[in-house]
Amino acid sequence: MADEPLDNIVWHCLTGLHARFASGTATIRRFARGFSPIIGFADFARPDLDVLAPYCDAGEHFYCIAWPGPVASGWALTADAPGLQLVWDAPTPPADDASAAVRLQARDVPAMQALVALTQPGPFAARTIELGEYYGVFDDGRLVAMAGERMGVGAFREISGVCTHPGFQGRGHARRLIEKLVRLQLARGQTPFLHVMADNHNAHRLYQRMGFRLRSQMMLRVIERMA
Repeated sequence: MADEPLDNIVWHCLTGLHARFASGTATIRRFARGFSPIIGFADFARPDLDVLAPYCDAGEHFYCIAWPGPVASGWALTADAPGLQLVWDAPTPPADDASAAVRLQARDVPAMQALVALTQPGPFAARTIELGEYYGVFDDGRLVAMAGERMGVGAFREISGVCTHPGFQGRGHARRLIEKLVRLQLARGQTPFLHVMADNHNAHRLYQRMGFRLRSQMMLRVIERMA
């Protein structure tokens, strides 16, 4: 088992902060249907996928931290890729009075899903907005950038869903949205953290320049529940 909460963040979140949004058993849980399709294990050495099957639909794809060994019968491996976990390690960013960020609401979910479909920042679903505060930038009524909060354990709170429309990149939207969330979390006494794919070098460099430090590398896995 993982010794530190952030080493097994999904499990600690699904049995703690977001337990009310979880489905599963005492050894394996998923975010309920309608939320980000993510699975957590009590013990990586024993990923009890068989017992999770009744809580899944055929064809559903899930994200999880990889375990040693193959997937169980009835499941298919879609992808394995290295990811990075970074934790905030810097002073509070200065206030940004020029920020155009606004708090996103349920009515904005279709626009959020359209932006996610275009930019592919990671797992996101219609009810993911319920997991924390999300902020966005609009241009002529169109959502062009967003970022928000997802998992958490103890004093640690994740920043997630960071994405910018390709036509609006290079304008600092992602940085300003992340800094807004960092200020909010630090004011609550929380420590911000985030995840990024290891091959997303531009995002990794941005996060490190902002004040995030690399905490760990992990293998991330995408699996599919077969019919």
